[in-house]
Amino acid sequence: MKDILFCSWGDKITDNRGKDLPDYEAVDHVELPEYFKQDVKIKALIGWYGIILRSSKVDIIDLCKAHMEALLDYAKTCDKCNYCKTGFVEMIEVLQDIIDGEATEEDLEFIGSAAEAIVDSSKCSIGKFGPAPLRQALEYFSDDFLQAINGEKSVVAGTYFPKLRATCIDACPIHLDIPKYIDFIKDAKFTESIDVIRERLPLPGVLGRACIRPCEKNCRRANLDEPVAINHLKRFVADHDLSINREPEYQITPSENTGKVAIVGAGPAGITCAFELVKNGYPVTVFEAESECGGMMRYGIPEYRLPKEVLGDEISYIEELGVEIKTNTPVDNIESLFNQGYKAIFLGTGAWTSLKLEIPNEDANGVIHALDFLKKANTGEKVALGDKVAVIGGGSVAIDSARLAQRLGAVEVNLICLESTDLTCADRMPAQDLEIGQAEEEGVIVHPNLGVAKILTENGKVTALETSSCVSVLDPEGKFDPKFTDDPSPTIQADTVIVAIGQKVDLSLLEGVNDVERTPWNTIMVDEITKQTSRPKIFSAGDCETGPDALITACAGGRKASRSIDRFINGTPLEYDDNYYFENLFKSVKILDRNEEIRKVESKPQVQLKTLQPETRKRSFEEVEQGFSDAEAVAEAERCLKCYQVATIAV
Repeated sequence: MKDILFCSWGDKITDNRGKDLPDYEAVDHVELPEYFKQDVKIKALIGWYGIILRSSKVDIIDLCKAHMEALLDYAKTCDKCNYCKTGFVEMIEVLQDIIDGEATEEDLEFIGSAAEAIVDSSKCSIGKFGPAPLRQALEYFSDDFLQAINGEKSVVAGTYFPKLRATCIDACPIHLDIPKYIDFIKDAKFTESIDVIRERLPLPGVLGRACIRPCEKNCRRANLDEPVAINHLKRFVADHDLSINREPEYQITPSENTGKVAIVGAGPAGITCAFELVKNGYPVTVFEAESECGGMMRYGIPEYRLPKEVLGDEISYIEELGVEIKTNTPVDNIESLFNQGYKAIFLGTGAWTSLKLEIPNEDANGVIHALDFLKKANTGEKVALGDKVAVIGGGSVAIDSARLAQRLGAVEVNLICLESTDLTCADRMPAQDLEIGQAEEEGVIVHPNLGVAKILTENGKVTALETSSCVSVLDPEGKFDPKFTDDPSPTIQADTVIVAIGQKVDLSLLEGVNDVERTPWNTIMVDEITKQTSRPKIFSAGDCETGPDALITACAGGRKASRSIDRFINGTPLEYDDNYYFENLFKSVKILDRNEEIRKVESKPQVQLKTLQPETRKRSFEEVEQGFSDAEAVAEAERCLKCYQVATIAV
């Protein structure tokens, strides 16, 4: 950046005051966008790593006061460190005295020492990082403070937007307040913890088992030892609630105007959308084509990973709130729903059409696509596999299929995938490390860096797979473009081949509906934030918007859509809110610094979840992961560093 007047971000000082713009030293270690939102320029940022000042019109004293007030607002919600709260109050009072011309130079010394004391005594990042930029301002803008004290300068008020964030919150698509719910677990307040989660997520027990855990990949604790087991803690409080037969309590706050809303698809996106709307007083009807609701959660995830009792209980809570779910009710004509008086429609159908390999003999007897296989097994239908099963694919669906095949009696299961198992490789298997590890423990043989050139048959029946060595999966731009060599590669024997290379969306329900735009990938085109389609009364999220994606992404999309539907029915413009603009800001100004050294914290390994022994579980549908005990959950929660950060921008 060549337009920065002063920067102390990350303790790297760039001071261009007194220079002409062409002579400014560039700031390269951080990127501050020019605009917060359309026609609203960012003049300054003050936050956990320092100050970035773009405009000389920003008054540093008023900026510091606004930031300290934001810190105090968030500190008030915590009852851990009283000095943090009282210290912020005293510092704000002194800053106001400076603005009013009633302070002395001794007051500057006081706020400097108060900031130092808060940093030294605080138990979370609001206190440890929050006062840092004020200390920098006192050092590098001392003349401004002295001039204000001596009556030589008037302090000019500005316009500011503050935001509380944490690295884990930022990474979570639905932005759960993770430090807050973990903090309750530390104090063994398990019901309070689950209530925090359910403010945004109606399926904590499901996601506590089946989430891809982006929060843990962005856990600051990993800079010291290992990330906090955030997902296991979510599962723990959900299971605790279930074990004590506690009925969740939800606050119903009816909107000013409501009306009937139809939701097509009872998967994670549709269920979350219905959950949010019913809390706002809407009569909601969910139309589900299958005999039971849950979508991919029910039919795509095996029992040993997600017990159907957990899914059923969490969906039943939503029905008890007043959501009507009609199973065995496919929707073939969207227009018919409008004729029934629905004011808005949400489309949340999943990606249920399997992709094909497009290789010889793919339609041979003994070839089955993964979703068909999983659905049959999850509904109790018998599937004849034979002794040897080969699974093609490297994602979670492929891993689930391989592990399930073993539980259904296969003697040997081979998994063939284009990608590498090397953690550092760009062409890394998309399945999670834990899934791959558990599959290998159970005896699944993983063959990385192999493609399938041909399915070999005898009398129309599968006998083997002819493979070829794969040297790369993605091109330099990150697009799927596998490259193969002529090196010798194995022929893998198989009685059954399960194809798990991906899915696509079936949009046949939109046939004849020409005013709902599709993307080139045959998904529904929506506004990224509002989830509104090109037809104003129709909204969509989940796989039919994104293509095959994570459960938590679908839940987040359903939540966003519900808020837009509420605004639409109440005649409020579907404008982007400040949360969206801050999300964009934090993509540039990174919250997580993987080079940060975590100091003054004792290293403690992550509490490991107990699992069934591989030899026991490989033929059992009992849940593999056994969950934390109370003591284990509290011990793991105590590892959380409570990494809240506050950023304040001047516009």
